[in-house]
Amino acid sequence: MMWDPEALNSLDGEDIAVLLQSWEGFHECTDVLLRDRGDLSAGADLVPFVSSLCRYGLDSLVQDHFLQSLEETFKSKAVLRFWKQFDAYSVSTGEGTGFQEENWIEGVLSKSLEEICLEKHYEEKCLLMLIHALQLHEESIADRKMEIQEYQTCLTSRHQLMVSSILLATLPMHFPEILRLYFKGKLEELSNMIDVHHEEDACQFQLDNDSLRHQNRRPISVGEMDIDTHCHGCNHNKDMLVNNIGKVVRDLRSLGFTSITEDAYASSILLLLKDKVNALAGDDYRNPVLVSIKEWIQAVPLQFLHALLVYLGDSPVHDASSGLKSPLAASPSYPGIEMPSEGLVRWQLRLEYCAYETLQDLRIGKLFEIIVDYPESSPAIEDLRQCLEYTGQHSKLVDSFISSLKYRLLTAGASTNDILHQYVSTIKALKTIDPTGVFLEAVGEPIRDYLRGRKDTIKCIVTMLTDGTGGNSTGSGNSGDSLLEELNREAENQEGADYDDDTNLDDKQAWINAERHY
Repeated sequence: MMWDPEALNSLDGEDIAVLLQSWEGFHECTDVLLRDRGDLSAGADLVPFVSSLCRYGLDSLVQDHFLQSLEETFKSKAVLRFWKQFDAYSVSTGEGTGFQEENWIEGVLSKSLEEICLEKHYEEKCLLMLIHALQLHEESIADRKMEIQEYQTCLTSRHQLMVSSILLATLPMHFPEILRLYFKGKLEELSNMIDVHHEEDACQFQLDNDSLRHQNRRPISVGEMDIDTHCHGCNHNKDMLVNNIGKVVRDLRSLGFTSITEDAYASSILLLLKDKVNALAGDDYRNPVLVSIKEWIQAVPLQFLHALLVYLGDSPVHDASSGLKSPLAASPSYPGIEMPSEGLVRWQLRLEYCAYETLQDLRIGKLFEIIVDYPESSPAIEDLRQCLEYTGQHSKLVDSFISSLKYRLLTAGASTNDILHQYVSTIKALKTIDPTGVFLEAVGEPIRDYLRGRKDTIKCIVTMLTDGTGGNSTGSGNSGDSLLEELNREAENQEGADYDDDTNLDDKQAWINAERHY
């Protein structure tokens, strides 16, 4: 029933007295419930007052007043105290009173979330009492029936929106940074646990095999290792860590911080992944690292995300009720995870792309040095090839490498022999990355243009081709093959050119002689 102001004119003195008495009683019961987490037993006193007010069509007024009281109480009792606990943190310096303690963020964040969530849960209990009183009134009217779920959905949604709005409106600028630091620390702790566990497994594996050799028994393989006994404690610690993080995430979600929370742990995961890629790749170009990076993704962030999503009740990829399967379920299997959620599959794709892109950028940034070390650096070239196949950012390689060539190689201080040697290595390396030769055509053009301006280019080329080693002390001869192939293309382009002076004629004859000799 909606309140009709004109209905006031039809009320007699007795009705008005009853109405005022009911409102005062409702107001007093509300104060008793909300004041200093009052006595929940006062909720029973709400029923007659709510019923009386509803009979006069004041349903919406009752609900609005109660929600406003909840809002004022939440502001004064919970919100101010919640934010005050983070005042010790300074976003400008990353330090503050008490912040230098190692576990400051974890301790303050967990405690403050627990306190404010208790306040929120208490208010939700009070709201349920109002819903119960409204439901009893509806059930007393024969021609009006309303399910309690309808009241609950409407009022709890309004209360949740109120809580989220207040907190987001008063959000300090440094709070997202605090969340990011918290998740960064927890993920590093988890990564260290797994690293130590893997080292212990490797040591135990070596000890077991050494012992078996001394006993003239067959050594065991890694796949045959039984590590359940000595990894139980490690798994327990990991479970405890993830559960603690999950509780923090759940509390943050319940307060309306879902987006900020996901951004915080997502940025922490991606930052940790980039640090791991940098640590594994470094300046070592003689060992492949892409496989190790993907194994780490499976072992740390995906295991963490799986446990977190399960803790938070994320749905699996398989929908048992419909018998349908998400198209994302065609992704690779996950060690120890029988049924990955769709959220986990999406995270895997996101993390792998980030890993490929990060490694790709590292290798592109050092491509000049990598090619100098070729063919010893061929593992780094192979990693780069796979990264580019995944990311499709081929133009980034071409632009970056041409820039490096112009700045570091195609200068007056570089000898023609050095330029030619680098060109030979570039030919081989880029053909590994792109057998079609498109990259090589784009990158080789500025090198060829520059070499045409050097007076000793033909002489150095002839020397490289006629000594049978391509100028390479290893004597492999492959450099000459690659160089001849590329320079033949240049010769074909020059066939239609006019040679008016003796120098050009001599260069052309030297080119022809070199081709014939090789």
